Amino acid sequence: MSGAPAIGLVRPMPAPIGSARVGTATATTADTGAIGKHNGRRTRVHPPPVCIYECMDRMREQIAKQLDSQEAHAGFDKAVKGLAAELRGKKPKGAPHSAWELLEHIRLAQWDILEFTRNPKHESPKWPEGYWPKTAEPPNGAAWSKSIAQVKSDRQALQNLVRNPKNDLLAEIPGGTGQTLLREALLAADHLAYHVGELVFLRRLLGAWS
Repeated sequence: MSGAPAIGLVRPMPAPIGSARVGTATATTADTGAIGKHNGRRTRVHPPPVCIYECMDRMREQIAKQLDSQEAHAGFDKAVKGLAAELRGKKPKGAPHSAWELLEHIRLAQWDILEFTRNPKHESPKWPEGYWPKTAEPPNGAAWSKSIAQVKSDRQALQNLVRNPKNDLLAEIPGGTGQTLLREALLAADHLAYHVGELVFLRRLLGAWS
């Protein structure tokens, strides 16, 4: 997408559709399986698949959508929508976290993944205290709304990174230890889905889920 930030190391893209090269032999993609010459011998040249760019775009889109998946379960937006203010800090018997704690944990963890992915100088919070709020209840209604807004904003930023064809999904992220944009995007999606499930279950215990 235009305007999306580029990150990491960008690998050279495959040769443009229209030509293929094997050693010193060349052929056009119009002649799939064309016979060329390589070191004086006749060689069958196989061009790159015509769909390579389109397939990459489709894969990027699928990964981006997974960051906001609502196909197999309720999504984040529905899980936090309409929860009464007096229930946001409640912990029913047996529940380890309140809705506010889960929301803030989602926000902090996703923010950390995003910043790690796009900022080589980013320093992650200390685990585990840096990834959870200090209280079970939000300080006020504005804090609840602000946290939701940031989750959505950071989610969109991650989706933009994934969709940007200038960003190599498999290149190692500068400043990391082998992580890639693909790995971080899937991590963010997996983490969000897990805690959205917790939010939905918590709301059932609170009698606030239809």
